Amino acid sequence: MIATEHKTIGEIVADDYRAAAIFENFGIDFCCKGNRTIEAACASKDVNPGVVRDTLDKLSDSNQATAFPDFASWPSDLLADYIEKKHHRYITETTPVLQQFLDKLCSVHGHRHPELLEIAREFNASAGELAMHMKKEELILFPYVRRMVTALNSNGKMDPAHFGSVATPVKVLMDEHTMEGDRFSKISELSDNYTPPADGCTTYKVAFQMLRDFEKDLHLHIHLENNLLFPQAEAMEQKLKA
Repeated sequence: MIATEHKTIGEIVADDYRAAAIFENFGIDFCCKGNRTIEAACASKDVNPGVVRDTLDKLSDSNQATAFPDFASWPSDLLADYIEKKHHRYITETTPVLQQFLDKLCSVHGHRHPELLEIAREFNASAGELAMHMKKEELILFPYVRRMVTALNSNGKMDPAHFGSVATPVKVLMDEHTMEGDRFSKISELSDNYTPPADGCTTYKVAFQMLRDFEKDLHLHIHLENNLLFPQAEAMEQKLKA
């Protein structure tokens, strides 16, 4: 059973990532908009919060078909390393492949399926924004997180950041997360939830599956930052100031 009392959606998923699939099944955003209660999220989706809580309660310790690491127990520097090496690398490696597939689909099927042109435009825009977003994290936030961990493990002192409070870059990054989450919601809608049409070729099917996987990875990526790493960074900064 997952404890949900007085917790936000993000906190619930942080405690047990299996809850993410349940929220997704109800169309509830657990990553970009994870700072809401179950009741608030359900109100925006016209979903019965009692049904959501009952479904969460049915998760037992034995229901571990898909095991996830206990990310909440990881030190912040390890979590930053993992995000960079796993999720940033995934985006960097997958993006050009998907762009190539989408270009081909637009060329061959675009006249019959004009939604492909919009999907490609949205994905290309996301690719550019995510590339800049990841650089901000790798060059600004993540090094600061690692320095704070080192300081807390040693003398508890470090030079102040040039950006002032860590809340400043966190706010920017979270806003960008919301933008990309909304963009992929649009891509999902345009693609009928990544369902290839009856006349779709193999490339069509592969590209749509890759887009589905890309969005799923992005959701976990954003969850790890919004609901775990960013709050940890703000808490560490408060400790150092104290």
